[in-house]
Amino acid sequence: MTSSKYALIERERRFLVRQLPSQEPWARRSITDLYVEGTRLRLRRSDGVVNGRPEIVRKLTQKLPDPDATGGRRGHITTMYLDEDEYRCLSRLPGLWLQKERLSFPPMGVDVFDGALAGLLVAEAEFRDDESMTAFVAPSWCGSEITENLEFTGANLAHTAVLPTLVAQAALATALASVRHVR
Repeated sequence: MTSSKYALIERERRFLVRQLPSQEPWARRSITDLYVEGTRLRLRRSDGVVNGRPEIVRKLTQKLPDPDATGGRRGHITTMYLDEDEYRCLSRLPGLWLQKERLSFPPMGVDVFDGALAGLLVAEAEFRDDESMTAFVAPSWCGSEITENLEFTGANLAHTAVLPTLVAQAALATALASVRHVR
């Protein structure tokens, strides 16, 4: 991986969710992602309410994984924030769309999928350093770790979500069974 003075190091771990926590989420966002065809770019629009205030964020992001990362996923992330006109222009690019709702239960964000991916709940935590990423113990409401399972990346889930519903549900069931089998 080539480093860049414009990229930040991103450290994250992801888990399946057994059941949502009983408390109300700190924030709730509706997220629409476009995974731009033939690239590692993701166009995102996030609409939500944070601390009681409406919030709209539009951004273009590139994620480059670190092939040497262990104990979680680490890579470089570069993000550019966009206005509505820039977002609208870039949203015409070819690619696959994925929609989800993100619920914030600090330190975790939980993505709730619907449609062909209905029932899938994925929690993610981000970290400032490798030590805290490695030492992290997921809350009891989390299930198996899927950080290294590429079938659960946003881009791969976008590919699954565009399949006919029964085919997508079968693919998701196979992916989930393989995670449970690894435990």
